[in-house]
Amino acid sequence: MKKLFAVALGILTAVGGFVDIGDLVTNATVGSRFGMSLAWVVVAGVIGIVVFAEMSGRVVAVSGRPTFDIVRERLGPRVGLANLFGSMAVTLLTYTAEIGGVALALELATSVWSYFWIPFTAAAIWIVLWRAKFDLVENTFGLLGLALVVFSVALWHLGPDWGDLWHTASTAAKPAAEPWPSYWYYAIALFGAAMTPYEVFFFSSGGVEEGWSEKSVPVMRSNVFIGFPLGGLLSLSIAGAAAVTLLPAGIEVETLSQVSLPVALALGKVGLAVAILGFFAATFGAACETGLSVGYSIAQYFGWQWGKFVRPRDAARFHAVLLLSTVTAAVVLLTTIDPILVTEFSVVFSAVALPLTYLPILIVANDPAYMGAHKNGWLANTFGSIYLVIVLAASLAAVPLMIWTKLGTT
Repeated sequence: MKKLFAVALGILTAVGGFVDIGDLVTNATVGSRFGMSLAWVVVAGVIGIVVFAEMSGRVVAVSGRPTFDIVRERLGPRVGLANLFGSMAVTLLTYTAEIGGVALALELATSVWSYFWIPFTAAAIWIVLWRAKFDLVENTFGLLGLALVVFSVALWHLGPDWGDLWHTASTAAKPAAEPWPSYWYYAIALFGAAMTPYEVFFFSSGGVEEGWSEKSVPVMRSNVFIGFPLGGLLSLSIAGAAAVTLLPAGIEVETLSQVSLPVALALGKVGLAVAILGFFAATFGAACETGLSVGYSIAQYFGWQWGKFVRPRDAARFHAVLLLSTVTAAVVLLTTIDPILVTEFSVVFSAVALPLTYLPILIVANDPAYMGAHKNGWLANTFGSIYLVIVLAASLAAVPLMIWTKLGTT
């Protein structure tokens, strides 16, 4: 019974924690402009994150060490440093976007300017990272993030033409008015949002925090193979709700309040309140995950003590990194840069950093010195190799398309 509860809880938190500010904004924007024609990208992204999260989790369960720690040892300090620099730049940018997302959610709830909330949000996140236990952070915000299921309820309540939605999704039928460069730009943005590097850093380090062993592999796989796909369905619901309500009205998503419009139209004030709760939980939880991911990776590279399983005084440098990254993110936001703009940059540059994140994982997962009999089989290697080609193509195309389309505006 205890094992069943662990599986169920892990699946629920994976669903609730899958959607962050990048997924919220990107899926709603795509739905409002392209309908369901980019649904295939969400499916591809979910399969990709499942493939590499399973590898990463298996590495931890077998070796008892986080992936980044082994990457540095296996590939050497120079390659590890390149991985660290590229991935952490993106993760810190994502951390900034998540803090901004929390502030935007509080603005929706209170009608108080979002920039007023940024210092308080940053302080609250840092206190949680400093004092709260790992499982409390993961489970509480993951479960509260399930409030975003209200988008699925809203989509059903709107009574769309399901056949038309399926036709658009299955044929990838791009609206005639939208240019191909913008279509592919948003395809890469969606892909980057689904496979954000911090998800793997957090997942592998979280396995160490929770004391995974080889016996934990079935539970880990259940969380990955069920939780992430269900989170992907939640993302598709957000895009679908926007496609049904905002696309016909010619409303393009530019603010978090516009993301919630379909729920408000379908379910009224109660639905809107639930959506705002979901926004807050998803962004706050993702902020904690990204903040921890910054600290995890830097501490693991330099061999420092790290994690929530030790007292803060015994991992002082790890917690100093958390504090410094939180202050940095808050300072950037207090320049009054638009958090939505930061989010758009974060998902695009996530795509750029994908090869730096996933190639080392594939190498380590194939190394018998670390994995023994649990190294990758032919199926994992086939999917891993296919996705390496895809992430490399996305990485090379992301910045040129961003410049060419002016962040998808042309």
